[in-house]
Order: sequence, then structure tokens, then C-alpha cells
Amino acid sequence: MEFFQEPIHYQNAALCLKVWQFTSIPRLQPAPMQDISWHYHKEVEFLSIQQGVHEIATPNRTYTLKAGDVMVIGSSQLHRGRVIGPDPLVYIVFHVDLEPYFDPAMMRYYRWFSEVLQPLEELNYIFEEDAATRAEVARIVESIHAEVLGEAKGYEIAASMHIKHLLLTLLRGDTRGLLQAHERVDAYALKPIVEYVDRHLAEKLDMEQAARQAGMSYHYFSRYFKRAMGASFTDYVNRKRIAKAERLLATSGRSIAEVASEVGIGNMAHFYELFKRFNGCTPKQYARSLKAEKGD
Repeated sequence: MEFFQEPIHYQNAALCLKVWQFTSIPRLQPAPMQDISWHYHKEVEFLSIQQGVHEIATPNRTYTLKAGDVMVIGSSQLHRGRVIGPDPLVYIVFHVDLEPYFDPAMMRYYRWFSEVLQPLEELNYIFEEDAATRAEVARIVESIHAEVLGEAKGYEIAASMHIKHLLLTLLRGDTRGLLQAHERVDAYALKPIVEYVDRHLAEKLDMEQAARQAGMSYHYFSRYFKRAMGASFTDYVNRKRIAKAERLLATSGRSIAEVASEVGIGNMAHFYELFKRFNGCTPKQYARSLKAEKGD
């Protein structure tokens, strides 16, 4: 199973976004989904369907999107899609790096939108259950598209306001409480720590090293990190490792033992325990479900 990292070339580097309308003509015989390569990107992606039917798959589920539907795909979330049905597919794709939009007013929600605790894909329930929120998000995405392509005076301000409105709409539409405020913290101080963890997942990582990266004492860092991220440093590292393991199992063809080693977990019993804790199934069951999805 192949996958690739899609480069996103921003239309405006200051806004950290790309938004574009696409039209895809259906084939007489649509390619089977399992023959389409996975891809991912660090930017969060919003899709707004204007015409036709778009089938989008993630390793966890398949979505069938019709005119008026919207969807969010989280940062570095594997996905792939195809046109189905006889009609041309017309849709807007909006890619955005959300981090620059976390000003002091937004910091209370940083850990939720940064996907530390769960992927943004979980928010798609909002669009399935709430027609008003679905329509509002579609309108916002269309407004961002119009502003960025029109480049009227002050469009940068308008686009920024629309992005904040988009985040607010998700917050208020979240009836399950997945997005919740927490104590105000300096999230920018966490950025080098998060980057450090991402670079060294395959190696031994302990809190003392991370505390030195942050320029904090061990005990202060322990309290600070949990307050800021909603999880202990150890739990955070384990979740990042298992998230990477999920992607490798879905795309690389490596054995479970090789995947465990690549994400820095040498003890297979511990790897199985962590994987089941975060996914509700063992790595073997997860890999088996992927093979079934491929039709192997």
C-alpha cells in the first residue's frame, strides 16, 4: 500500500493556507478505492462539496459526501478519495496550518485543535448531526475561497476572520464536548517540545530530556506539561508513537515487530498493551482489518 506526503503550496505565506475549487469528471469505471494511494499533509483540510459525490477514506472509516456536505481531515491524517456516480464532482479544498491562529484568545483551546488528545476527524459527527452547523461551515469555506481568489483590499484580514469564525463554529457545534477550554498556558513554549518529540520518537525519550529542551526543572515541567496538554508527558509520547504505528501499519507493509521498533517501543508486550489501550484492538486485529478493506 503506497502513500505520499502531499506538499501544500500556500497562496499567501502569511496566512498559511491554500484554498481551491476542483472539478473532477467521473470515469466510466471508477478506480477501486484500494488502488488509490494514501496521502497526508501537516495542514488541516476542510472539504466542501458543491456538486456530485465524493468518497473519502481514512484508515478508520469511509465517508460518502454529497452536495452540501463538509468534512474535516486532521493534520497528517492519511486519506484518499475518488469520484463516484455519473455526475462531475465540484468541491472546494481548504488547507490551513491552524497554529498561527492561536492568539491569546485561542490559547485555552490549543491542546484540542492541536490533536494531542484525539484527531480532528472525530469532529465530523457535528456535520452529520447538525445541518445548520454543516451549512455554516460550508458557507465559511466558500467565503475564504472567494476572499483569497478575489484579493480585494484587506482580504488577508477577512480570511483571518473567517478562519476564526470557522473554529468558533466548531466549538459551539460540538455538543459532545470534544473541544473544551482549559487553563490559560503559553502554548508557544510547548512548540519546541512537541517538535523534539516528533523528531525522536524512535529513540528513548524521557521527561528529563524534554524538561531541558524547555529550559525548566523536571518537576515544574511535569506539572506544566500536563496542565497545558491535558495528558502526562509519558502518555503524550505513547499516543504519538501509537499514532505513527497506525500509519505505518496502514501504509508501509512492515511487520508488527518492525513497526514497534520504528516507533521506539522495543517490548512487544508493551506495544500490544498500548496499541489496544488507544485503539480498542490489537495490532494484529488492526492489520487484519486493513487487509480486509483492501480485499486481500
